[in-house]
Amino acid sequence: MTVYVPEEFSPAESEILRRYFTNLDMPVFALVNLPEVVKGALFARYSRSAKSLRRLFLDEFLGDLEVSGDEAIDATIGLDRAESLYEKVFFEYGDDSVAQLGGVHLACEQSSNILTKILEWGRLMSYLEQSTRYIAYDERLGGRYRYYRDPDIVAGRHGTRYVGDMDRMFETYSTMAEAVTEHVRRTVPKDKGDSDFVWRQATRAKALDAVRGALPAASLSNVGIYGSGQAFENLLLRMRAHPLPEARHYSDMMLSELRKVIPSFLRRVDLEDRGVAWSTYMETTAAATEELASKFFGDAIATEVEEVSLVDFDPDGENKIVAAALYPRTHLPESQVLAAVERMSVAEKTEILESYVGDRANRRHRPGRAFERTDYRFDILSDYGAFRDLQRHRILTIEWQALTPYHGYARPELVVDAGMGDEFDGVMDRSHSLFETLSHDYPNQAGYAVSMAYRLRYVMQFNAREAMHMLELRSSPQGHPAYRRVALEMHRQIAEKAGHRAVAAAMNHMTTEAPELERLASERQAEKRRGGAPG
Repeated sequence: MTVYVPEEFSPAESEILRRYFTNLDMPVFALVNLPEVVKGALFARYSRSAKSLRRLFLDEFLGDLEVSGDEAIDATIGLDRAESLYEKVFFEYGDDSVAQLGGVHLACEQSSNILTKILEWGRLMSYLEQSTRYIAYDERLGGRYRYYRDPDIVAGRHGTRYVGDMDRMFETYSTMAEAVTEHVRRTVPKDKGDSDFVWRQATRAKALDAVRGALPAASLSNVGIYGSGQAFENLLLRMRAHPLPEARHYSDMMLSELRKVIPSFLRRVDLEDRGVAWSTYMETTAAATEELASKFFGDAIATEVEEVSLVDFDPDGENKIVAAALYPRTHLPESQVLAAVERMSVAEKTEILESYVGDRANRRHRPGRAFERTDYRFDILSDYGAFRDLQRHRILTIEWQALTPYHGYARPELVVDAGMGDEFDGVMDRSHSLFETLSHDYPNQAGYAVSMAYRLRYVMQFNAREAMHMLELRSSPQGHPAYRRVALEMHRQIAEKAGHRAVAAAMNHMTTEAPELERLASERQAEKRRGGAPG
């Protein structure tokens, strides 16, 4: 059984595609010879489409482009030009800054949801991931459900059970998606000002949000990545050191495609004394630390813990933010500015901070870097689906534990209201049992079996400026209820537990009331931009 499903194109389609994509049959490929705005638009559309990027290009973008001038190009054969300058500057002299100046749009398709989190680790890259709220995951790919078939598992003694259990989980997901959609449409009236299309889109998104927890972490996703040569090099080095076989195999495909576009920037990746030594270092230290963690803590699992806990903050953080706001407007060392701030009254400090923040007309109006002067560190226990969304924030520090079924799961009330509670619980039981079976022989791959409703423990550390961006965004009306709850609780603890009430008050675009249909406002705006309902 093949791991990846190859795409099929007609001879005419292939002739067009080979001008702009570095291969036509693998799940990893780079985009070339296209305007930057087209590549960006492709990736933006990608996240909300069930189609592959190459098919999306043919169906929705090709008709608006002039492609006849590129007839002589064949991107699938890679570069055919001299790179002696890059070789000399980058490889011989080690000027890493040069590798920050060449970027690539890379499509990473048919990757498991476990792999997507590895792909999206780097801070200095941009990502768009296929959404579980716009795409029904019961749509098949090459005649089979969309989950990763690990070659070792499928070929081993648990292969038949793995495929059978995964198929049953997807079948139940499909049944629940239809039942919950029907329930939402029966119970949520359509506003007379909304078109039928807008209402159906919003109600479907709400249903898919509710049942996504039944999907296993093996579910396949498409990820669009844009990054510099240096960022891709760092990503590949980490992936080559990762214990998950899928990550290591995928890194080989990525390296092959990237070398067709920016070969000089990636020469070091598989050299023994350069990239190999670096990856070995990461692999060795991770294994040694894991061994000691097992020695000291074993398999202990905490019980009776809070879902969101502010575990570290600076009690003087607000004073430091006020001092940082004033510092560039003075001629004094920071120590003197801070000492003066500490003598100020609460009213005086509030006045300064309110002036610095100003009138924020919308959440994109964020104050300056003074808000980076203090940090918050949270320990979180949320379902894996919420983690997937929060993990994509890059201007922070995040670490997570292994995905297991040992912390229980979150069952949405909407699923129960639709009469699908028993079916949901059945998927969770099947997921837990399959995980236990796989964990003995395949400890690194067992997480594929874990449904996204199961909880994962992770820590997030970020400064107040990033808190403003992340918490306002993730509490917005269109947000998923699972991560909206986390964002609102973080905000409350910044105000009450840290006592940073002025910082919390500056986040004045938090949305505390949950809408009945999370995506309704967004769908209304989308229709308005289209100029009316689609034909």
